[in-house]
Amino acid sequence: MTDAAFATAAQVLAQHGATSPIDCAIVLGTGLGGLVDQLDDAIRIPYAAIPGFPTGAVSGHARQVCIGKLEGRTVLIFQGRAHYYEGGDAAVMRVPLGMLSALGSPPLILTNAAGSLKPEMPPGSMAVIADHINFNGPNPLVGDGGDGRFVPMVGAYDPKLRAALKAAASAERLSLGEGVYMWFSGPSFETPAEIRMAQVMGADLVGMSTVPEVILARRHGIRVAGLSVVTNMGAGLHGGAPHHGETKDVASAAAADLARLLRAFLRGL
Repeated sequence: MTDAAFATAAQVLAQHGATSPIDCAIVLGTGLGGLVDQLDDAIRIPYAAIPGFPTGAVSGHARQVCIGKLEGRTVLIFQGRAHYYEGGDAAVMRVPLGMLSALGSPPLILTNAAGSLKPEMPPGSMAVIADHINFNGPNPLVGDGGDGRFVPMVGAYDPKLRAALKAAASAERLSLGEGVYMWFSGPSFETPAEIRMAQVMGADLVGMSTVPEVILARRHGIRVAGLSVVTNMGAGLHGGAPHHGETKDVASAAAADLARLLRAFLRGL
C-alpha cells in the first residue's frame, strides 16, 4: 500500500464530516466496543465504506470507525480489528493504521483481550504492555520497500504513554499490572504445553492480536501503548480452559473499568 491509499481513507472520513484534528486513536479489542457509546457528537463509518479497510467479521468486533469527543478530546476509535487468523495476512490492518499517519500520527492505544500467565493478574484485571514476543513469526512489513521497513522496536510501547496510563489508573484507584505480551496466531487457543513454554520465554500475557499493529504503527512513527483486559488464565494454569465465549463475557464485564482508565488518560493528555 502507498501513502495515496492512506490519504484516500482519510478523505473518506472527511467526507463524512470528520475534519477535526485527532488527539488520540484507540483500537478496541474483543468485547470492549462499548466505549464508543460514550462519545459525544459521534460520527460512525463502517469499515466497508473505507477503501482498503478489512472486511468480514468476528463476534465481539463491530468493525466501524467512530470519531467524537471524549473528555474534551477528539478521539478516533477503531471498533473492532481484523486478525491474522482470518486470512493469513499479518498486514491486514495496514490501511487503518497507515491512515493515522495521514491524520497527523496521533498517539495510539491498542486494547485487547488476553490470557494471563500470572496469578496476580486474574480474569477481570487490566495490564499495560511493556514489550512483546512475536512467537507467531509473520511480520506485517514483509514486502514493504525501502529502508523504512527496518523498524527499531526498542521502546515500541512508548514509555511516556505507559507512565500516563499508570498515572490514570492510580487517579481512578484502578489496579493496573504490567507485562510482556506473546502473540499466538489463533484462532485455536494455546495448549497447556505452549503456555508453559511461554512462561519459560518470559511472557506474562498471551493473545491473538496487537503485535502486528504495533509494528505497523511504528513503521509510521506513531507512538503506541498497549492495554490488555485479562479474560482468562492460560490453559492449564489455575483451572484455565479458555474459550471465545469466556473471552467476550469477561471482557464485556471489565469494559467499564477500561473506559474509566481511558477517560482518565485522555483528561491528562
